[in-house]
Amino acid sequence: MSAQRSLNDWALLTALAAMWGSAFLFIKLGVATVPPATLVAARLVLGAAVLLPLLYMRGLHLPPPGRAWLPFILMALIGNAVPFYLITWGQQTVPSALAGILMAAMPLATMVLAHFAVAGEHMTRNRAGGFLLGFFGITFLMGPAALASAGGSGLEVLAQLAILSGALCYAANSVLARRLVTGDFLVTSAAMLLVASIVVVPIALVLDRPWELAPSVSSILSIVWLGIGPTAVATICYFQLISSAGPTFMSIVNYLSPCIAVALGVALLGEAPEASAYAGLALILSGIALSQLRRR
Repeated sequence: MSAQRSLNDWALLTALAAMWGSAFLFIKLGVATVPPATLVAARLVLGAAVLLPLLYMRGLHLPPPGRAWLPFILMALIGNAVPFYLITWGQQTVPSALAGILMAAMPLATMVLAHFAVAGEHMTRNRAGGFLLGFFGITFLMGPAALASAGGSGLEVLAQLAILSGALCYAANSVLARRLVTGDFLVTSAAMLLVASIVVVPIALVLDRPWELAPSVSSILSIVWLGIGPTAVATICYFQLISSAGPTFMSIVNYLSPCIAVALGVALLGEAPEASAYAGLALILSGIALSQLRRR
């Protein structure tokens, strides 16, 4: 794979960082009055409702029932339904700024998975060093919370682990997308969101009885944005970037989005991350810088 990245690749990366970085703020606002399953279901349905009409307006069609849907089902579960729920559930307890930082585990896992599964993405000396530095940052970040669990903060640790698990799902999906996506990005995106909606909506109806909820205006507006921006539009950008630049380059977005998540959490929600959070973020960002250095 070429070491040079096009201007379009960097533009897609910046857009993804902005949309996904802001998502943690809006998830926090949404989950304040809407349970996680219902929030995720509404987000997925809105995303599908945006992409499906666009799909047919462009003269494209979903594939007929059959084996062609298997990749969409797999990526819908690993890339949408499961991580969306894990992250949303975790953010009931975890501040949005810390959630954004924890998501930086995604490129660490992506580098390892891509080494085995994607041609041209082999683990170099710099990538290995960056992985170790970033992993140390995650460990440092989780350390104080893990120690605090003995004092009754076990739920907080579990919530952080749920968000980390969501990051691992995204890492696996980024590699799967590179290997499985061969058709139009819009078809893939719409099919994934449709499948994920079909999976999550019945769960939300049973668990939350959403018709009995009384969501706030801020929660409703947050969910609307989550469905349109970080779900519908970002999914298209995601697949296009995976195809043109590869999963490891795409994963840089999860080193940029924590900075946006922290800035928005502090500025708009009044969050005050501890010193360990900033130290962990610094180590993680140093790791991505090292992993992106290329030997001449």
